Amino acid sequence: MSTTPSRPLSRQIQARVMSMLNVFMRPILRLPFPTPLTKRLMLVSFTGRKTSKAYQQPVSYVQQGHTLLTPGGGKWKLNLREDQSVRIRLRGQDVFARPEFVKDPDEVEHLICVMAVANPTVGTFVGIPKGPDGRLDCDRLETALKYGFMIVRWHLAEGMEASE
Repeated sequence: MSTTPSRPLSRQIQARVMSMLNVFMRPILRLPFPTPLTKRLMLVSFTGRKTSKAYQQPVSYVQQGHTLLTPGGGKWKLNLREDQSVRIRLRGQDVFARPEFVKDPDEVEHLICVMAVANPTVGTFVGIPKGPDGRLDCDRLETALKYGFMIVRWHLAEGMEASE
């Protein structure tokens, strides 16, 4: 009989705090014009796969060319499917994007580094420390991936390239 490991207490507390902050973030991210918050946050709209309930999840993002990168911690990403586009409120505009789940440890590490250069606070939310060699701690990265962490790479619908 296998048991699902529980998340570390620090991650449980972080999830609760983020849940409370999201209540205030959603209305700001729904505004029809860009705000300082929309430079780093977007609002992902999706339907619950079991409940069919509509959800809106604020997530941080970093633009990489014609794609957006999002750290995929938390349960919200379980409702996404790689073959279905979802609506995203990005800098005051609705766009559609298809998620791609990146779970390969080497690619995840590379993308976290890319994201941290563009947005240094990403490291705080990801919570995987760097080792003495400057790379992410391999054991902590493996543990995070085991608990379901991933990077969500968003492919914008054609003609919907994000402008900086």
